[in-house]
Amino acid sequence: MKLYLADEAATQALAAVLAESAPHSGWLALHGDLGAGKTTLVRAFLRALGYSGRVVSPTYTLVEAYEIAGRHIAHYDLYRLNDPEELEWMGAREDFGADTLCLVEWPERGVGVLPTPDLEMYLLHADEARCVEVHAHSKIGVAWLTEVKATLKKNNISYSLD
Repeated sequence: MKLYLADEAATQALAAVLAESAPHSGWLALHGDLGAGKTTLVRAFLRALGYSGRVVSPTYTLVEAYEIAGRHIAHYDLYRLNDPEELEWMGAREDFGADTLCLVEWPERGVGVLPTPDLEMYLLHADEARCVEVHAHSKIGVAWLTEVKATLKKNNISYSLD
């Protein structure tokens, strides 16, 4: 699926749809250059789930955990990860193998340790807008993406879908 987001408000709207459709556990891989909108999307995702506290990018801590309405959500930013094995030392497998929804920025830095994502999103600059490509890689991901598409259609959200 490919979407075109005109501005930050459109990114926030997409994040709300992703959050509304999200499974209780699984993981979303977020790819994109610096400034592509990955953290903005995660912040809006958490807000859509009802989180009202401060949302910080875990660039230096590598992970921030949130408890929202009985759900455990782990936000990873692997930009500063020196070696994928650091994820093992951090105990990341517990998040990815448990009842946790993981949102991971810079997942390519964890190759070899991270499992295949359920849903993978590429945020790309397209002039003033953003182009977003979303791919499902599991049954959880297919169900999640199907729900996202249905919600976009139901709400008449004017994104271009390819």
